[in-house]
Amino acid sequence: MTAVSSPQPGIFALGTTDHCYLEFDMAAPDAARDAVTAAVGVVQELSTTGGVNVVIGVRPSLWGRLADDGDVPVDVRDWTDDLVGPDGFSMPATQHDLWLWLSAGDRTAVFDAGRLAIGRLRGAAVVRAETTGWLYRHDRDLTGFIDGTENPSLVEAPAVVAVPDGERGAGSSVVLHQLWTHDTARWDGEPVATQERAMGRTKADSVELDPLPMESHVARTTVEVDGEEKDIFRRNVAYGGVGDHGTVFVGFSLEQWRLAEMLRRMAGVTDGIRCALTRYLTPLTGAYYVVPSVGALETFAPPED
Repeated sequence: MTAVSSPQPGIFALGTTDHCYLEFDMAAPDAARDAVTAAVGVVQELSTTGGVNVVIGVRPSLWGRLADDGDVPVDVRDWTDDLVGPDGFSMPATQHDLWLWLSAGDRTAVFDAGRLAIGRLRGAAVVRAETTGWLYRHDRDLTGFIDGTENPSLVEAPAVVAVPDGERGAGSSVVLHQLWTHDTARWDGEPVATQERAMGRTKADSVELDPLPMESHVARTTVEVDGEEKDIFRRNVAYGGVGDHGTVFVGFSLEQWRLAEMLRRMAGVTDGIRCALTRYLTPLTGAYYVVPSVGALETFAPPED
C-alpha cells in the first residue's frame, strides 16, 4: 500500500492504556484549513518525540470543502439530527468540526500532548469537548464483559477500516464517536443470566449465546447483507470517575452506512426491536468524522522551518 492510500496508523495502536478525545469547532468560517494544518503539525511534532499516537478526524461536510474530490469518501454525512426510535429512545447528534484522538501508554504523555494540541490550534479552533479515557481490565468494558470479541485482527482490520485503492477517499475511514453513560448500580443489581441475555454473550468467557436473543446487544449490532456480516473496527475505552462513568465508543469503517445501520438497529428503527443494553446505558453524544488517509493529510502539512 502506498503512502497516499495508507490509513492513519494510530487507528491500529492496540494496547494503549491512556486516551484523550478532543472535539473542536472552527473559530471562524475561514479558519478550517489553518486548523487542519495545525493538527497535522501536531502529528509531525509528536512523531519526533515518540510515545503518543494521534488520529485526526474532520467533519464530513467540512472535509468535502477542504479536500480534493479524490480524497473524499462517497456518501459521508454529518450527524445533524437525533436518532429517535419508535419508543422514544434517542441518540443525540452532537457533531463538531474536528476530532483528535490521542493515545499512549502513559497518562502524562497524553496530558502533555493534549495541551500541545490545544495550544497549536488556538486561534483557529475552539475546544468544545474533552474526554479522558482508559483501558479497563485490559480487554473488558465497565459492564464486566469482554469488549471487542468480534473485532477483526490487525491483519484483517485495514480492509475493514480503509477505503480500497482505486476508490474515492482511498485509505480514509469514517469514525463514529459516542459517549455512553452507564447505570452501573442497576446493571450490577441484575443476575448474571440477565446481563448475559442483554449482551448476547457469556460474561466469563464471551461465548455467544445459542439461541441468540433478538434484543441482545450482539444481535442488534450485527449488520448483514445477503448473509454476509459487515464488520467494523472498535477501539472502545472507559471514561469518567467512580460516580459517573461509561464507555467511549470509537468505531471505524470504510463505509459510513455500516455504522449508521448499527445505530438504527440498536434504537429499534429498522424493526421495532431495541437493544437490551440501552436499558442500562444512555448515549450522551454522537458524531461522525472522516479520518483522512496519511497522504491526504500530507497536503495540509505546515511548511518546514
